Amino acid sequence: MLLTTPPFRLTSMGSRAFSRSEFQRDGDYLIGGLFEIHYVSNPVHHDRPETIECSSQPFLLQNYRRFQLMRFSVEEINNSTILLPNVSLGYEMFDHCSDTKNFPGIFNLISVNGLIRPWAEPQKQQTTNSEVSKVIAVVGPFTSTQSLTVAPLFMADFIPMVNYGSSSSFFSKKAKFPSFLRTVHSNKDVIEVIVNILLHFNWRWVAFLHSDNDYGHDGRELFLKRIKDTTICLAYAKSLEDSTSYSQMFKQIEIQGIHAIIVFAPKVTAEAVIMSAIQLNITQKVWIAGDAWSLNKRLPKEKGIKNIGTVLGVSQPVVTIPGFSDFVFSTKSKTYCENQQKHRFCNQVCNCSGLSAEEILSVDPTYSFPVYAAVYAIAHALHNALQCDSNRCNGNVTVLPHMVLAELKKSNFTLLNQSIEFDEHGDPKYGSSSIVFWNHNGDAEEIGLYHSHPSLDFFINNSKIQWYTNGEVPTSLCSQECFEGFVKEQNGIHKCCFTCKICPNGTYINSTGNPYKCIKCKDTEWSTEGSTSCNLRTVEYIPFTDIGAILIIAGSWALVVLSLAMSVLFAINYNTPVVRSAGGTMCFLILGCLSLCSLSVSFYFGKPTISSCILRLLPFMLFYTVCLACFVVRSFQIVCIFKMAAKFPKLYNLWMKYHGQWLIITVAFLTQAVLLLICYASATPKPYNETVWSPEKIILSCDISYEAFSGSAILLVLLGGLCFLFSYIGKDLPKNYNEAKAITFCLLLLIFTWIIFATIQVLYRGKYIQTMNALAVLASLYCFLLWYFLPKCYIIIFQPHKNTQQYFQGLIQNYTKTISQ
Repeated sequence: MLLTTPPFRLTSMGSRAFSRSEFQRDGDYLIGGLFEIHYVSNPVHHDRPETIECSSQPFLLQNYRRFQLMRFSVEEINNSTILLPNVSLGYEMFDHCSDTKNFPGIFNLISVNGLIRPWAEPQKQQTTNSEVSKVIAVVGPFTSTQSLTVAPLFMADFIPMVNYGSSSSFFSKKAKFPSFLRTVHSNKDVIEVIVNILLHFNWRWVAFLHSDNDYGHDGRELFLKRIKDTTICLAYAKSLEDSTSYSQMFKQIEIQGIHAIIVFAPKVTAEAVIMSAIQLNITQKVWIAGDAWSLNKRLPKEKGIKNIGTVLGVSQPVVTIPGFSDFVFSTKSKTYCENQQKHRFCNQVCNCSGLSAEEILSVDPTYSFPVYAAVYAIAHALHNALQCDSNRCNGNVTVLPHMVLAELKKSNFTLLNQSIEFDEHGDPKYGSSSIVFWNHNGDAEEIGLYHSHPSLDFFINNSKIQWYTNGEVPTSLCSQECFEGFVKEQNGIHKCCFTCKICPNGTYINSTGNPYKCIKCKDTEWSTEGSTSCNLRTVEYIPFTDIGAILIIAGSWALVVLSLAMSVLFAINYNTPVVRSAGGTMCFLILGCLSLCSLSVSFYFGKPTISSCILRLLPFMLFYTVCLACFVVRSFQIVCIFKMAAKFPKLYNLWMKYHGQWLIITVAFLTQAVLLLICYASATPKPYNETVWSPEKIILSCDISYEAFSGSAILLVLLGGLCFLFSYIGKDLPKNYNEAKAITFCLLLLIFTWIIFATIQVLYRGKYIQTMNALAVLASLYCFLLWYFLPKCYIIIFQPHKNTQQYFQGLIQNYTKTISQ
């Protein structure tokens, strides 16, 4: 419902009702008004209960201005032809100067015919107007503590309280304050603006000075809650009392190096703080004023105000109310003989007849529009409750306070281009906050805005601010910000106090996320010292197309071809002494196992998989075990033939009878097979990303548990050791028939090969370690192929005269004679 309000008409004032004093006006319906025209500066303790005479206390001109604004609003509504036609509004207002000693006025507002009857019948059964209070709603009081004290008395009967100054957040709790609404934004909104100012200018180390009342304590709690997840730290907080030592307080602020000070207090308390700062010569500070004193008219013009620093503040936008100036001039031209009248009640005396209209209009205009909006909200609610149209209202409707409350909650009208609405908490859904700066001319200049309805909007024009630092934005930090790549290591309880340490390799710092922790890069990423992000690692492995891989694989195939050729050559010359002395049938087993071992070489190249990781070890370890077992047996047989046959003929006969050589080979093979089966079952080799060796690379390799494969490795070492032992025993055999020496030399080459590889693996873990491993395996195979079998082939092909029975028997006979002697 949109209603327009005509401008105030001076000539029609008072035409519809009679005003006995500034505090009272008769009407069909009354609005209660509680204004702190005077205030109790120093509470006096009494020995007996007694009320207080407010007119004897210090005078607050700005509250008197708000008092006059309510009077003007009622007069303007009564002169309207659209709002509440043929219905007159009156008011009953009181000077509410004390938090605890103004109850007579409150009881007057909630009484009916001078009586308060808590035992009366419910209002729905009260049928006559004489049984119903004419007070349908109350405007005020101003402070949160005053409202908290009197609100329960109005809440009991659901009498609407439309407040213009009490901004504490706890009034939003409808379970406790069901009939409380307000036209001023709550402390939560003001604190939100203050925090946005701090964040905008990067002030992280702040002091919060607040009044020692419900308003101040609520502001502090909201501030602490709001900065919890921000980079702002509350370095110092102080509750301001009458006995506060400002010199000690400012000394603590100076010691802690705080340059941004929030003063969240009423006008009187804030004036005391600023005046003390001037007198104590407190300099180089940024002061952030709450909306209660940011538009103060006196302080910006005080001598020495420029020395304390820069003053910013949050305020309600100043709204010019048409007709109010004329009303004030008209009111001050009248004379209210208050002292000669018999007043209906106490605390309805102002003693301010000597004030001029200019003085009233020149004071801080804060809270003017909230008072104006509160009266109009009640009037619109009454208009709807009376079922009024543009011409008349329903006179048969008996309006009760709870009916006005129901309509207030549904408020939706336009007043001076503002859409007046309340949310479910009774808080306003309209308006914005101004951000002001006290310029050098002594004025509060608007430099920014904050809108929360209908959408969030925050703006500050930095160029309008004249900083005390002559151009540069002042700083307020416990510790200077860290450079890029440095982590903040907190000192003490405050997160704003820290030392900067550079993030090590493999980590990075996300300053916009958590600046207090170096974040470890993923396994697929890397970073250098002092990084702000991670880089993707280069994935490396030896492909089959690598020249080294091609050569090694070609070498493995060459080994297979040579083994096959030697097998054919040995098969053709099977019955010759050279083949017999080399091992006979056992030679084919060794050559076959060497060929099978070469299969492992190919699996060291290409991208590792579980299958390739398994096959890197399985063929080599299994069939190389057979090769070593064959050479152990072969070394043992050489000793037996030349030593045991001569000295222990019976033992030799048992060995030959039960085929001891094949029994040992079979046992070694089965043992290794079982050990490998256990290894693969307990710790299957799998692809592994090597990220330690090179920070910017991922080396694809296989994760092999050396502990799991230790049994298989020990078996190979044991066989090699036995082979070396037996070969060493047979070192003094005939020169041309000394197989033991050949085996010993092969074993030495084998040991030397793996020592070289182990050394390289300790010193180097890059991608070419796979090539080195494959090369070590291939070299292990060629040791026996080239230094054991190749000399035999040479004798067979190029020295056939040494491959005769007579030649070998001659060697044996000569050796037998030698050892017999």
